[in-house]
Amino acid sequence: MRHKVAHRKLGRTSEHRTSLLRNLCTSLIVNEYLVTTLPKAKELRPFAERVITLGKRAHLKGADESSVHARRLASGYFHAGNTNRFPDGTYKRKPAPRTAGVQAVDKVFGELAERYAERPGGYTRILKLGSRKGDGAEMAIIELVDRTNETEVVEQPKEQKKKRGLFGFGKKSE
Repeated sequence: MRHKVAHRKLGRTSEHRTSLLRNLCTSLIVNEYLVTTLPKAKELRPFAERVITLGKRAHLKGADESSVHARRLASGYFHAGNTNRFPDGTYKRKPAPRTAGVQAVDKVFGELAERYAERPGGYTRILKLGSRKGDGAEMAIIELVDRTNETEVVEQPKEQKKKRGLFGFGKKSE
């Protein structure tokens, strides 16, 4: 019986599983879509939606102490950024670049909070892709709903093949 057993273990220890979900959540927020296995996507969905809800609540309340608290809570869903960095202003050292975790927190409390301000929930969508060739794992795309497609496919005209004789031999027609 599986009474009161909530989540999938994904074949990992609890620390490894938490780290995996934090990495996946960071990639999902920064890139707005992610290709992964179906069980990982299903486990990531509530994890990511909690972060977006924190950002949305802070956006609706405005800039006060609760938004700082929400930012600190949300940063626990991403890997910490800029660890072991030198402080700013050291001699001949540039400040460390912002890492993906810091970018993800900024994006949640900025762009995504505004985008989903009127939406009551359901910020992600899972699309099944089929089995992976190597091990037969069920693959899926998890993406943010209403995301902007930055990459538009531009169709280029196909080049005409040069006709040759039988079996590719013969004169090239121009």
